[in-house]
Amino acid sequence: MSASGYWPGEQRQASGAGEGSVDETAVEDVVRPSVSEDTEDFDDPELDDDDGELDFDESDDEDTDEDDDALEDSAAAEAAPEADEPAQPKLRLAGHAPGDLDIPDGIAVLEGAPLGSRRGVGIVAARFNGNVTNSLLETALAELERAGVGRELITVMPVPGAFELPLGAMALAKTRRYACIVALGCVIRGETAHFDYVAGEAASGLQLAALETGVPVAFGVLTVDTLEQAMARADKGAEAVRTALEMADLFAQLRASAKSA
Repeated sequence: MSASGYWPGEQRQASGAGEGSVDETAVEDVVRPSVSEDTEDFDDPELDDDDGELDFDESDDEDTDEDDDALEDSAAAEAAPEADEPAQPKLRLAGHAPGDLDIPDGIAVLEGAPLGSRRGVGIVAARFNGNVTNSLLETALAELERAGVGRELITVMPVPGAFELPLGAMALAKTRRYACIVALGCVIRGETAHFDYVAGEAASGLQLAALETGVPVAFGVLTVDTLEQAMARADKGAEAVRTALEMADLFAQLRASAKSA
């Protein structure tokens, strides 16, 4: 679907957004460099007497060996973990739902994770302020790729503006083809009360779409004072994706636990 020039800004096609923008270093494991085999070619520091350069005394060698053994024992003792040391908790994804809850032992906990699997994801994106929405869409698609969601499972629905986002989200959710919906748009404050009406109705409408359908709808709509503030928050598209995937996973666990009960 190509974007029309009906609203200011241009909307790139969904198939092209986010290409080449994925930060591969954010998802690759850190690999420690292995010791080069070239080090085996190093000569022993003790040279033969015939070389006439270095001649260590035999007694000095024995003292050095004892010192080396002591240093190795000390290093091994420091590296060995203490038996009573508790395991460190797994870290959450950076920038996503900061904070944690203290839940007593013995209480069942259902908690989702921002993972993709085979879940379909619907994205409804506003064309108004399209330069900002394009940046949000780019980070959202990159995050979906990192989470393991294939492009064949993603549908992008452009709508005229943020006011139409709730209706688009409701339509996508009612198809029951998507595990979650991500709403992307931008409302910039102007000189009139237009901002308050559009931003407020977009927020309440998206929440209503989620409540009526039972499908998680993530709020990725920027409500800012200036264009500069909006462009600095393009990563909110990725944040909305993580929120949507976490809620989708949580609902899937809930349904599975209800069936097994």
